[in-house]
Amino acid sequence: MAKVAFLGLGVMGFPMAGHLAAKGHEVVVYNRTFAKAEAWTKKHKGTAAKTPKEAAAGREIVFCCVGNDDDLRSVVLGDNGAFAGMSKGAIFFDNTTASADVARELHATGKKLGIDFIDAPVSGGQAGAENGQLTVMCGGDAAAFDKAKPVADSYAKAITLIGPPGAGQITKMMNQMCIAGIVQGLAEALNLGQRAGLDMEKAMGAISKGAAQSWQMENRWQNMLAGKFEYGFAVDWMRKDLGICLTEGKRWKAQMPLVALVDQFYARVQERGGGRWDTSSLIQPLQKP
Repeated sequence: MAKVAFLGLGVMGFPMAGHLAAKGHEVVVYNRTFAKAEAWTKKHKGTAAKTPKEAAAGREIVFCCVGNDDDLRSVVLGDNGAFAGMSKGAIFFDNTTASADVARELHATGKKLGIDFIDAPVSGGQAGAENGQLTVMCGGDAAAFDKAKPVADSYAKAITLIGPPGAGQITKMMNQMCIAGIVQGLAEALNLGQRAGLDMEKAMGAISKGAAQSWQMENRWQNMLAGKFEYGFAVDWMRKDLGICLTEGKRWKAQMPLVALVDQFYARVQERGGGRWDTSSLIQPLQKP
């Protein structure tokens, strides 16, 4: 069993850290709001630290799942950051969805200190985190990945080393781009069928058996028609992710017309007060122009 830390106990990190503890690993947790870390220790076996440095001290692997680039730098760098407490040979396994730039930056900084940094964003949402069924896409050095993977398997169903630093984050961008396009197409199709007065159970039953089938279709279409958007990844988070995609696209001169368009549609949802609705809410502006 490994000595690990987990930084960030939001809707994803809280259960992910719990799976590590349930598998018998020795876990120290940190959260910006200390009360959340204390609450975790009441539910799971482990201890709470008041700074990332304290949490990381003496740990073989430090896991992390925070909000964005700035949040990540705040828990990694500085006098009280995780790097300040980690020993040479330790691994920082970052599950945050962030930019490839910050992954490359922190990998380089860690190397100077003898610390391995792996960017390892996840897909599967809150349900995947709670059920220990996340998909993890990684960028970094193979030797560090091989050490960390058996431990990260505690909360994942699939973990893949894609390539060098930043590769995990770019793969997550691809994931979000695919989801955005699928959900917009699904929203437009549902809106047409509903307006045309079709029996939607029959219509969706038919097309879900063919080439149009997708996870989004199987799991979201009924709630989309009902205007229920409380079941997954929030619009605010998706807009953050699509912004990262568009920035990375400029770096590589990769055209993203669909991503840019869907990002505007999500902005419209935010303007309607739907920032915390799940991503399937793309149908709402179509239902109620």
